[in-house]
Amino acid sequence: MKTRLLLALAAIVAAIVYLVASSLYVVGEGEQALVVRLGAPVGVVVEPGLKAKAPFIDSVYVYDTRLQLLEPPPEQVILGDQKRLEVQPYTRFRIVEPLRFYQALRTLDQARAQLAQLVSSSVRRELGQVSLLTLLTPQRSDIVDLIKNEVVTKARPLGVEIDEVRFHRADLPFETSQAIYDRMKSERQREAKELRAQGAEWAQQIESRADRDRTVLLSEAQRAATISRGEGDAEANRALAEAFDKDPGFYQFYRALKTYRSALADSGPTLVLSPDADFMRTLESGPNPPQSPPTPPAPRSAP
Repeated sequence: MKTRLLLALAAIVAAIVYLVASSLYVVGEGEQALVVRLGAPVGVVVEPGLKAKAPFIDSVYVYDTRLQLLEPPPEQVILGDQKRLEVQPYTRFRIVEPLRFYQALRTLDQARAQLAQLVSSSVRRELGQVSLLTLLTPQRSDIVDLIKNEVVTKARPLGVEIDEVRFHRADLPFETSQAIYDRMKSERQREAKELRAQGAEWAQQIESRADRDRTVLLSEAQRAATISRGEGDAEANRALAEAFDKDPGFYQFYRALKTYRSALADSGPTLVLSPDADFMRTLESGPNPPQSPPTPPAPRSAP
């Protein structure tokens, strides 16, 4: 009997606890709660704290009112000049009207999917009207503002406020980038070949000009050397002629010594000659004594 009484009391206590727990809910800071009774919204709670609701018939949907980040994966977009661009936008949004949000989307995951479609369609529509060069100019900010305004207008009936729409990245596809890189590489290689060919041509011109100048300088130097050599020979001949006129004997002796030097320089240590050879005459007798010039005859007297 006591066991049954204790079980009944435990069941009553559990029912009371469950009833109290079903009648209370908590709204935190930065949150709003939508109370739905039997499928019909009955109110929105914006003040944080512990709140009460009718058990079993009321359902509470709590939504975060802080900024949410939506960052869909990159997608390729065809621009107005038929060029492809890989774009990854990001969006910051918040739930401002829980009732509209509940009626249109209900869950945050559904909201992210819906907003991703809205942003994607707006991006494709606006970028499909501009060229790639336009996106590289200050007009890019105006294009992004147009996309944001369009998304804001479409998201307002959903109970969502769009705070920001920007491009996280906007790059050419890898295939296009690789093709551009290959084209730039081939262009630079072509320019390098042209510069090398031009440099080789300039080098040949400089070498030919240097060879020509060298030939001219050598010919001028040879001509000057020939002239100087001729003048030196003439001066030497003049000096020899003066020396011969002054002392013919000494000149003959000097020429004989030069002959001995050139003849004996390459000979062996022993030289066999005849005693009466003309070659030994100068060594035996020395230079001939100078001869006095003949006395001119005396002039005859007139008859």
